[in-house]
Amino acid sequence: MKQIQLSSFGIQNLSLADAPEPGKPKAGQVLVRMRAASLNFRDNLVIAGKYNPKFPTPMVPCSDGAGEVVEIGEGVTEWKVGDKVLATFAPNWIADHATHQEMRHTLGGPLDGTLREYILFPETGLVAMPKHLSFEEGATLPCAALTAWSSFHVFSKLLPGHTVVVQGTGGVSLFALQFAKQAGAKVFLTSSSEEKLSKGKSLGADFLINYKEVPEWGKQIRSLTEKIGADHIVEVGGAGTLEQSIIACKPFGVIHLIGILAGRSGELNLLPVVMNNIKVQGIVVGGRKAFQAMNAAIEASGLKPVIDRIFPLSETKEALDYLKSGSHFGKIVIQI
Repeated sequence: MKQIQLSSFGIQNLSLADAPEPGKPKAGQVLVRMRAASLNFRDNLVIAGKYNPKFPTPMVPCSDGAGEVVEIGEGVTEWKVGDKVLATFAPNWIADHATHQEMRHTLGGPLDGTLREYILFPETGLVAMPKHLSFEEGATLPCAALTAWSSFHVFSKLLPGHTVVVQGTGGVSLFALQFAKQAGAKVFLTSSSEEKLSKGKSLGADFLINYKEVPEWGKQIRSLTEKIGADHIVEVGGAGTLEQSIIACKPFGVIHLIGILAGRSGELNLLPVVMNNIKVQGIVVGGRKAFQAMNAAIEASGLKPVIDRIFPLSETKEALDYLKSGSHFGKIVIQI
């Protein structure tokens, strides 16, 4: 079978290679023919050796994937041949809360990832794909969508009429925008691109803020909310944007801390967090039960993921470079 292999850290060490098929599934296992994968910011960090330099190599990168069941092992009752399925990021993370070991036992490092034609999964390492989605669309859900869903529906409670601030137009951010509108919330979208802001408006964003033109966008959000602030901030920037998120957040609001796109360090005044009872909640994807609940909501609403471009497996390096450029709007998908 074909797979993308990282022989050692560095994108120059990424290649399309031949590998033996994984063989027949054992008891409790499911063999899946992978059809698509999607990229996350994490993938470039893993490949560069910046996410965790202790991850073993050689390895197969990428955490998100969709495919179809081709064979089941003894005792498997949840799946049958032909089922369309999605891989879970952390195969042993089932409920809302997990142990450190369950949270770190993940595809695309340290476990081999999804950029390969066949994978043996544990029965509980899969969920059913929403019926109205293609493999390419389904492959966008395991990390980005579930991160946004967990923020709003597992670790906090998004309600109709709430206000949500979404930073940028990457995968997590656009799913957050879609889920927020699905729940009846008002959305403030920030970006440095007028073109991307316009696209965000077409997805339902209520207020658009160009953070290059308005660097103190936190104050503008307070002004637009009659000095109250927003209920939820989807924080993907990290230290570089957290100060503005704190300013934008209402008393007893939630900052969902997801990414570090704008930097890892910086001086912060944390007094407003204390004085306003602001909750800062770290989010790393989510468990299988949350994934199933999210997929049920996606299927019921007919929600369609936003895909920017689709690349063939042979152009994985080009896809990763495109991700790194930051010029995409939505998810980048690789067909397998």
